[in-house]
Amino acid sequence: MGRVRILYRAVILAGAVFIVLFAVSNREMVSLALWPLPFMVDLPLYLLFFLSLVIGALCGVSARWIAGRRDRRERRRRRRRIDALERELSATQAQLADRPDTPRPALPGHRLS
Repeated sequence: MGRVRILYRAVILAGAVFIVLFAVSNREMVSLALWPLPFMVDLPLYLLFFLSLVIGALCGVSARWIAGRRDRRERRRRRRRIDALERELSATQAQLADRPDTPRPALPGHRLS
């Protein structure tokens, strides 16, 4: 586990160094015209690049979250069904425990003694 942590930190450090070098070497100002709007924005090239990455990542995360809606709904339905079955099993076991003359059914993989 220690080697994985060291490798993870090395990759993070290399990425941070790359980002700093990229930002330092791309400080030129660029004008960004937002076409339908009547104004322009001047910002450093590295900031435009990083903002584009962040916006793209947010769009991807949002699309995946929306696409996973059906899976989340199915998991909630199954969780409710499992909870209902567990309550039913507990009630049945309580009823069987109250009746000492009734033999308990064998569970799969268990022997009756």
